[in-house]
Amino acid sequence: MKKLSVLELAKIYGLSRQAIYAHINKGNLSKGSDGLIDFSEALRVFGEPKSKESKVNESKSINSQELTEVDILKRQVDMLEKQLNQAILRENQSLERESFYQEQIEAMQRLLEAPKTNMTMFTDQKAEHNTAADPQSKLELKYDGLTTPEPKENSRIPVPEPIEEEPKKRGFWSRFFLPNG
Repeated sequence: MKKLSVLELAKIYGLSRQAIYAHINKGNLSKGSDGLIDFSEALRVFGEPKSKESKVNESKSINSQELTEVDILKRQVDMLEKQLNQAILRENQSLERESFYQEQIEAMQRLLEAPKTNMTMFTDQKAEHNTAADPQSKLELKYDGLTTPEPKENSRIPVPEPIEEEPKKRGFWSRFFLPNG
């Protein structure tokens, strides 16, 4: 007789492969050493295959596959909607944080710009500029026949002079045994 694989037998009888393997494991159906099932053995266990039922079962299995795919896609859509809602929530929270921090920055800038009493600003101090020592300060610059006004005096920030450090104090014995330095 003709020998069939598990998949071919499942298609003929409209069963799943798992159902056929279950019959093999129970001992109702036997496989040959080549892994194929004799058709006469299948006839003994399942009877004559019905052509109409196999087509109906195939269409049912296709419909069930389509339904499972639809269910999976619906779950994915639901999951993506949840992720989108979470992302929108995170974005709103970050915008709120950003506006809060922006307000804090503006408040700090207003405090920094407020004039302080009893403090002199560096821009208020005028550096003494000796015009006699600098003859170029009185010159006018010419460029293409146009004259430019005298350059304005630059306000300078006074730099403190470095303070010399006192020599390091040495003990009695270090005066004799350490080199002078």
